[in-house]
Amino acid sequence: MSVLCYRVGAMKRSLQQIAEAVDACVQGDGSVEVGGVASIGSASQHDLVFVEEEKYLLRALQSGASAVIAGEFAAGSSGKPLLISRHPKLAFARAARFLQDGNRDGHTSVHASAVLHSSARLAPGVAVEEHGVIAENAEIGENTRIGAGCVIGRGVKIGRECEVYPQVTIYPGTTLGDRVIVHAGAVLGSDGFGYVRDPKSGRYEKFPQAGDLVIEDDVEIGSNTTIDRGALDETRIGRGTKIDNLVHIGHNCRLGQNVVIAAQTGLSGSIVIENDVVLGGQVGIGEHARIEEGVMLGGQGGVLPNKVLRGKGVAFWGTPAQPVRQYLKQLAALARLGKKR
Repeated sequence: MSVLCYRVGAMKRSLQQIAEAVDACVQGDGSVEVGGVASIGSASQHDLVFVEEEKYLLRALQSGASAVIAGEFAAGSSGKPLLISRHPKLAFARAARFLQDGNRDGHTSVHASAVLHSSARLAPGVAVEEHGVIAENAEIGENTRIGAGCVIGRGVKIGRECEVYPQVTIYPGTTLGDRVIVHAGAVLGSDGFGYVRDPKSGRYEKFPQAGDLVIEDDVEIGSNTTIDRGALDETRIGRGTKIDNLVHIGHNCRLGQNVVIAAQTGLSGSIVIENDVVLGGQVGIGEHARIEEGVMLGGQGGVLPNKVLRGKGVAFWGTPAQPVRQYLKQLAALARLGKKR
């Protein structure tokens, strides 16, 4: 089991409060207070742990944690208060977020070294850490945290309960919805890679990059990921999409809801990714391609420009990408051919 230890500070919640927040049932003392989440091995007093399999239950009950989230198999067990859930890992994740949100004090806090333009608008509960820069007419919603060294550009709008980690740069013309998480070093709203070649001189002239970037609610963006603004229109990242570290998304791309993109993936300009698509690591997609709803594209898969992948729940692999069964048959045929030679 992986080690996880997440302390959220002094704020504690009762097990009954957590149960109501994550849709679980309390078995035992619901007044027990919990202030953080941890792995079974690292748990201490006031921590909450979880088990998905019955074989780990005894270890969890013997740990230093104050309470355990477990599946229905744990009903009737004794030793610690329990939260019983049909989906214990999901309940655990929601509990961690609930505890984190409970630790917000609702007071605006701006470090003395931060630079705020007089026209910037900060809602109650906003925190701006060391050397943060908030430019003119920027708007930041309630209980959002701006990390150390972040630059929030002119007219940027950030919703409520967002977490912007250190050294993030957000260019003018960018809008973030509510509960967006942006990890360290990400760059949002930079110019796309657009040029027009002069056939006479051979020089490249920059094509206007004057569009916007819209990040909808509940999106998470990994460290050192870059997302370009639109050229003349907008780039849009749909609600609930999760983007890993070191991903590049070019100008005018439109991503649907609940898309998952693993690390080192690169998207050229004007690509459409529909809802519930999953892209593995190091995927490359050419300009104007379209990935339709529910498609899964395996690691290092490649999609040529202007191509369409369709088939809800169908897994694709290879370059150019094709259904996995077809791709594996081709690999097998090549192997047989090699043996014959």
